Amino acid sequence: MNRLGHDFARPELLHQALTHSSLSSATRPDNQRLEFLGDRVLGMVIAEALLADDPEATEGKLAPRLNTLVRKETCAEVANEIGLGDALMLGRSEMMSGGRRKTALLGDAMEAVIAAVYLDTNFETTRDLVLKLWGKRVEKAEETAADPKSELQEWAQARGMPPPKYAEIERSGPDHAPVFVIEAQLKNGAKSRAKASSKRAAQQAAALALLEKLEAGNG
Repeated sequence: MNRLGHDFARPELLHQALTHSSLSSATRPDNQRLEFLGDRVLGMVIAEALLADDPEATEGKLAPRLNTLVRKETCAEVANEIGLGDALMLGRSEMMSGGRRKTALLGDAMEAVIAAVYLDTNFETTRDLVLKLWGKRVEKAEETAADPKSELQEWAQARGMPPPKYAEIERSGPDHAPVFVIEAQLKNGAKSRAKASSKRAAQQAAALALLEKLEAGNG
């Protein structure tokens, strides 16, 4: 992994980060625990970078940018840029089914590698590496960030789910100033509610709330 730009003092961490569950054993741990940690480290790095890049942005504007920068698809893009797929250690069936090109596997492995670097060094070194790998994406996040509904649909599709549904739970207030309560729902049972003065705004807010719940691992 010369293109990663880091020499591991503990190479076993990189070995674990590149080991898919299809090849794991009692003596060969897979990368799932590292993926869990790497997702959080990546989120912290990117959140910090977004705050520094746009000091005036509100939370409502920052959240979609964060989502587009840390989602599996973006992690997989970065993984492809450094040739991470070629280094993955997969079981035969996963390899034969094109595992080295799968977005979910590449995204998971990229997060695991970030965790491996973090455990091998410290947060500052990991931050520098992530920002180097993500390149201009942080600066362009405002341009590329999709709205929360699109983000949630992409999240679902990447995991083989149908598009999310939006249910009107309640409508209150006078006709000239209605308040809608909308619930965003995924096939896996994850859901979140939000209220706003229009259905569209309530749907967007519900989608954002559900994305944040999923990012926190509470979906």
